Amino acid sequence: MSLSVHSGSLRDRQISNLKKMLHLNIDTDSNLVASTNAEELIWKVLILDSKSTAIVSSVLRINDLLDYGITMHSLITQRRAALPDVPVIYFVEPTAENIAKIISDLEKDQYDDFYINFTSSLQRSLLEDFAKKVAQLGKSGKIRQLFDQYLDFIVTEPNLFSLELPNLYYQFNNPKTTEDEITSKADAIASGLFSTVLTMGSIPVIRCNRGGPAELVSQRLDQKLRDHLINTRSVSAGGSVSTTPTSSTGERLVLILLDRNIDLATMFAHSWIYQCMVSDVFSLHRNTIEIKTQLPGSTLEDPKYDVKRFDIDPKDFFWNRNASLPFPDAVENVETELSKYTEEAKELTAKTGYSSIKDIDPNDQHDTQHIQEAIKALPELTQRKNIIDLHMTVLTDLIKQLDSKNLDAFFEIEQNHTQKADPKTQRDFIELLKSTSKGDNNNDKLRTYLILLLTTNADLPRSFTDECESILKELQLDLAPLKYIKKIKELTKMSNLNLSSTSSAAQTTSSSTLDQSNKSALFGSLSSKLIGLTEGGSSKISEGFGSLVSGLKNLLPAKTNLPITNIVESIMNPHNAQQESVQMTDDYMYFDPNLTRGSHSKQPRRSIYNEGLVFVIGGGNYLEYSNLQDWCAQINEAAGAGSVVGGVGVNGGAGSGMNGVSALGGGLRQVFYGSTKIVTADEFLKECGELSSV
Repeated sequence: MSLSVHSGSLRDRQISNLKKMLHLNIDTDSNLVASTNAEELIWKVLILDSKSTAIVSSVLRINDLLDYGITMHSLITQRRAALPDVPVIYFVEPTAENIAKIISDLEKDQYDDFYINFTSSLQRSLLEDFAKKVAQLGKSGKIRQLFDQYLDFIVTEPNLFSLELPNLYYQFNNPKTTEDEITSKADAIASGLFSTVLTMGSIPVIRCNRGGPAELVSQRLDQKLRDHLINTRSVSAGGSVSTTPTSSTGERLVLILLDRNIDLATMFAHSWIYQCMVSDVFSLHRNTIEIKTQLPGSTLEDPKYDVKRFDIDPKDFFWNRNASLPFPDAVENVETELSKYTEEAKELTAKTGYSSIKDIDPNDQHDTQHIQEAIKALPELTQRKNIIDLHMTVLTDLIKQLDSKNLDAFFEIEQNHTQKADPKTQRDFIELLKSTSKGDNNNDKLRTYLILLLTTNADLPRSFTDECESILKELQLDLAPLKYIKKIKELTKMSNLNLSSTSSAAQTTSSSTLDQSNKSALFGSLSSKLIGLTEGGSSKISEGFGSLVSGLKNLLPAKTNLPITNIVESIMNPHNAQQESVQMTDDYMYFDPNLTRGSHSKQPRRSIYNEGLVFVIGGGNYLEYSNLQDWCAQINEAAGAGSVVGGVGVNGGAGSGMNGVSALGGGLRQVFYGSTKIVTADEFLKECGELSSV
């Protein structure tokens, strides 16, 4: 795969490359939907492995595959029926096992023509072995294509991606990890970033903090990009291979590589953003929400759960507009969407003579204009209603968890906390630690305590920490993560790494508080209201709803940059950044694969970049992604970029379809965020706990 220029979100760019592959690596039009003309489509079978299944399923659905001419898809490990007259596309990892499977299919004439695509680069030794075996079979004529696709990363949001490399924070910070293991992990990260960079269509300038995994990965990625440029230039004498070093806007991309230790507090934070809350309270993995509720009567020894799973389609209009908004706004907006749907459905059915939209028969042969209009509108309305019902259910269950665990109280403490020890916040937190709740919130108590430790400039009062830790011990919590965080703070003075003028764990404080006596009534009323909505009780959806939402809005977060966003701003827009941040990032290492070796040893001049790719080694989360997208939106709006992109205004933030870019063109900020893995606070707690004993 050569370097090519793309535009739009990272997800759009990955879909574009997947679409090209599924069209047998022939360039198609810029539209992401294939032609419906059957004569232009070649019907094919798609063979995947577990890694490529994750890549494809995160951005495409069954209907998309049908649009691209895929009639059937299977795992390469499955037993598959022979289809000797049908061409096959393989999209698999470049492993010896997968190559052996392909050779076996070739030997049995399992399919007609073979189009082979690897998720990343195939090693020379495996390529030579594959060619030798194909020649021995005498079936080289059936191999029509063999491509390295460089798509070895998972995109779950428009500009968010993961390499799906778990537990790396533990491995990189464990002194028992061998040098070979560290090198192997660094190479795996560099390989995944290399794929991402090629998909971006730009050879980046690389900046990284010194002395950790980020520097090691930067060195390896710099070498891979230099080798790629040399190889592509050597074969592009005829101009057939693009070596364009710039992005679609004609400007350089900056890749900012960071170690997780630059900010640990954000990994423990409670957020009020809809998407962040879903990930934190439930499970959000590869666009699937999993809600697990313990059934009545089950015990710790024999737990039984009711599990609900919801697939978030990339075209889910409500998620795209509301994922990055505060939870109360999502609640308010879902009610608005339901009202809008109910009104449209009522108007439509009134014209047809049917009593309900559910009664409309798609096979109705009455050739009246209104009935035909209703039948035509039915699929879109049904899809909208399914999406609204999905989010009604998720929001209802979120409110139940908020009420059960008092999650709003933890969010409020973290917002009200400042870098200086605040006696009132400390008193409030002690009361919260002593309080009981209907649900288990012990981990939430530990998380907030860790944030207070990490983000206070000076040491907290000994009397306060002793009382807190005494209560936490009485809760029979595993305090191994606390032991590790204390050690980290002593060794690295984490308070000096907190670049934000407020708490690094959350957005700035809002002085508003929710009266405790009114809170339970508020949550109970709101929960029952949403339950009524999901059960079709739409006749009373407006009664009292506005006052409930306004009560929740007392806890709305103010917009403030997290530490990672301050770092990005100081590199991409140093003239507007805090001087302290700029001075720190001036010391970051600098690599430019386009320049001669050794040039990175020179201190770079400060530059302005409009496209940035931010990657955190050791785990990332949705809160940092959302904060970066909000920063982009604010910068672009201030620059007069308040146009609509993808049908949604600039204020939509991370999930809005806007993603920090406008139809106005150059000069606007766009930031892509990735990590070795998107992890939850509980998962990160576990890694920290494991490190306490090494």
